Amino acid sequence: MTYDSLLTWLETIGPIRQALYAGLFTWGLTAIGAALVFLFNASNRKVLDCALGFTGGVMIAASFWSLLSPAIAYVE
Repeated sequence: MTYDSLLTWLETIGPIRQALYAGLFTWGLTAIGAALVFLFNASNRKVLDCALGFTGGVMIAASFWSLLSPAIAYVE
């Protein structure tokens, strides 16, 4: 199944099914990411520090690009 045929198929189904499939897809990715916890017995402090730093940067970037940047553009 190619990308174009997948998009065509998604356009032919109803919005309720689209929402269901999108929710199942995001749930599955979240479950896979959470399951990674079971693969590691002990966490390394440096890895934890890097992961927390990365997630903090992602949250700052998300807050800027979705909240502050549109607000600044609106004021100008």
